[in-house]
Amino acid sequence: MDERTFGRSGQQASVVGLGTWQLGADWGDVDDKEALSVLEAAAESGVTFFDTADVYGDGRSEQTIATFLRSRPDLHVLVATKMGRRVDQIPENYVLDNFRAWNDRSRRNLGVDRLDLVQLHCPPTPVYSTDAVYDALDTLVEEERVAAYGVSVETCEEALTAIARPGVASVQIIFNAFRMKPLKQVLPAARAAGVGIIVRVPLASGLLSGKYTKDTVFPENDHRTYNRHGESFDVGETFSGVDYATGVEAAAEFSALAPEGYTPAQLALRWIIQQPGVTTVIPGARNPEQARANAAAAALPDLSEETLTAIRDLYDGRIKDQVENRW
Repeated sequence: MDERTFGRSGQQASVVGLGTWQLGADWGDVDDKEALSVLEAAAESGVTFFDTADVYGDGRSEQTIATFLRSRPDLHVLVATKMGRRVDQIPENYVLDNFRAWNDRSRRNLGVDRLDLVQLHCPPTPVYSTDAVYDALDTLVEEERVAAYGVSVETCEEALTAIARPGVASVQIIFNAFRMKPLKQVLPAARAAGVGIIVRVPLASGLLSGKYTKDTVFPENDHRTYNRHGESFDVGETFSGVDYATGVEAAAEFSALAPEGYTPAQLALRWIIQQPGVTTVIPGARNPEQARANAAAAALPDLSEETLTAIRDLYDGRIKDQVENRW
């Protein structure tokens, strides 16, 4: 699989990575054996970038990755984790002492002396513009606790604030056929600055797979049930902030645009891969078959201008008014 480079850090990631939120929590139950099978299928399909966080299953996701990589010392995988969501979400908690403590925990979970990439995990907005925060992150690099650092954001404005900071290697952002706003400024700014773009929620929490109907019922411990209206965290993380009924209808139209040989999910991933400025896209997977199918999107032909235009028209007509002014 093709790899792309995070310009500022020089690190490389496969164009399709693997998001491992599903392997920790909040997507229903995934047992340990199945989680390891997902990691194996992704790696065997050419994936060299795993994204995790210290709060996914309270560290379970990190530990599962560590178990897998210990069993496969032949693999080179860049592991990106996140920190900052284990405490009250106030700017005062984003200080060096806490960073070191969170960093120590993730290093233990992952079984490494130095983390490849650590990201602030959607902190309060003022954190992105606080000098002391970046000084503390620079200290983690100087102390060789981390090789590089980045941020995960909710809004385009937060992304642009972070890109302007010279030490930021990557920005992780929600971007998909139902969330196109990053095309305007974020992706061009990242390209110009050499900042990697990690795309999360690429399938709009599964909507863009075309598998759901208005009658689909998700488990109680799935965020698509308990966070549908932003009850637990930013509603933009669930179905990209699109009203579920609207999303199901629009997803059916999106699925009909898939060229021969593409699944709807692969269409969604291929659309993202083609956008200039994207470094890697990190779909999750609940089973090996999904992991392999997601990775296969990297080898599919580019979408035609006709298909790209149809996807844009669908967004403009059905989705834009719900999401463009919020994130």
